[in-house]
Amino acid sequence: MADRKQLELARALLAGRIDRRDFLKQASVLGISAAAADLFLRAAPGARAQDSGPVPPVVAEPCGDDCPFAGQTVTVLVNTGGGEKGSIEGPFHEVRAEFEAATGATLNIAAVPFEEHFPKLIEDMASGTGQYDTSVAGAWWLGDLVAADFLLAYDEYYNDTSGKFPEWDYDAVLTGPRSLLEYGGSKYMVPNDHDGQVLYYRSDLFADSEHQAAFAEAYNYDLAVPTTWDQFADIAEYFNGKDLNGDGEPDSGVVLHLKVGQQGMFHFMSFSAPFVIGPENPKLYWFNPDDMTPLVNSAGHVAALNKLIEITKFGPEAMFGWNLPEGWSYFLAGRAAMTFTWGDLGALAQETAERGGQSTVQGMTGAGPIPGTNGYFNVATNAMVETAEPNMVGNTTGGSWAGVISKFSKAPEATYFLLALMATKPKSVVYGYRGWDGVDPGRTFHFLPPNGDNSIEGYEGGGWAAADAEAYTTAYFENFGAELQFPYLRIPGTFEYWQAFDVRLSEAVTGQSSAEDALNAAVADFEGITDRLGRETQLEQYRTSLGL
Repeated sequence: MADRKQLELARALLAGRIDRRDFLKQASVLGISAAAADLFLRAAPGARAQDSGPVPPVVAEPCGDDCPFAGQTVTVLVNTGGGEKGSIEGPFHEVRAEFEAATGATLNIAAVPFEEHFPKLIEDMASGTGQYDTSVAGAWWLGDLVAADFLLAYDEYYNDTSGKFPEWDYDAVLTGPRSLLEYGGSKYMVPNDHDGQVLYYRSDLFADSEHQAAFAEAYNYDLAVPTTWDQFADIAEYFNGKDLNGDGEPDSGVVLHLKVGQQGMFHFMSFSAPFVIGPENPKLYWFNPDDMTPLVNSAGHVAALNKLIEITKFGPEAMFGWNLPEGWSYFLAGRAAMTFTWGDLGALAQETAERGGQSTVQGMTGAGPIPGTNGYFNVATNAMVETAEPNMVGNTTGGSWAGVISKFSKAPEATYFLLALMATKPKSVVYGYRGWDGVDPGRTFHFLPPNGDNSIEGYEGGGWAAADAEAYTTAYFENFGAELQFPYLRIPGTFEYWQAFDVRLSEAVTGQSSAEDALNAAVADFEGITDRLGRETQLEQYRTSLGL
């Protein structure tokens, strides 16, 4: 009888009469294993049609009549990404059927605009309502959330060896990204997305002999992947105004997204790091650790902002009002020679029209570490330091969006099960191959030998051009492994500090104020936030974050 029912269920899936969610629910009742269910799902024409790229395997076994969290509901708060194919949001839609079949719980997805996410989360937690069991939070929120005692550490769940939860490897996360997952020695963020910014460039343009000759004649050195921001500026200037995609229209040397309220301030953080951070000053960028005086108007910061303003002149004017997808789309259309941004772009470059994407630059997207400088301003000594080699600084800049568990959750174990399921290697490997899901690499299994245990064949199977995959994974491994790293701020108040920073930086790059005036205004903003939150408390938190 069971065999006949299983056959009927499979036929219903293959005929498109039921969707993935219904199939997995019924498969659980009939005792179909996770491996068998995964094979059925991959064979379904409807499933194939809706998937633009590889699909993560089913990992969790259906619970049948013995469901550990039957009747419970898990609600996840996440940035609106575009629904089932949305950045960061999409994988939750994708895993919902599997999670519900494995646990007996129900998953609700509450997607809100980026600018509403943190306020909604804080409001819910401050009231103790517990409307949201988990938030796919930005790593820079962690100081506020932990200081207010709003989060549940998951160390106990991770260390549980009973088989109650999906297993994943914390130590597979590279050191830089891993440091963002914990706070005060406890684990709070379950790894998902591992942000950091690298340089992207059109490898076909850089390899073109005519461009090489013309650039060398104009600038008296060879066209190559830039290792300093001065070189980057020259290359952006050279390519700006040329037709880079063969449509007869002038294109740009660089593209960024710089709209206020859309995380544009992260660009300046990555960009400015080598102007301030160096071998003699590896940690001080934000505040003086003696009295919390802001440092962001130092000569190094001002020089960086002036150089960024110079470089933005070689991009489309519209980018000052663009959000992330708009900036990325411009590069994917072949309209910019370079950019620096997150891992999403390297993966999105592989998603051509045949895969439901928009890329015209697959196989032509090189990557490298963020350029450096020939010297930096040491804020600890108020002196310029020249360097014999380019001063390169790695970064974990960005949200590194990952799940945290609310202390007010009524289903904390079911919530951890969901986050752990999505953190498993079989899931995360596929997430890393795809661009649309917004999950960026940061674990050993995302990288190629000798840096990790993935393979070119794996990336090619995930839809990548081999040359792009090699450049991309090498750039990210070098970025996360760089000796010098941009100091990621996570103390209470970081959300407010960075909001203010975002506004002031925008005023400078759009010509509303000078770099010096904008950064002086940011200092005044920072001082006001610090005084309101309590200078001594903030100082203690900041010194602790520096290991002092």
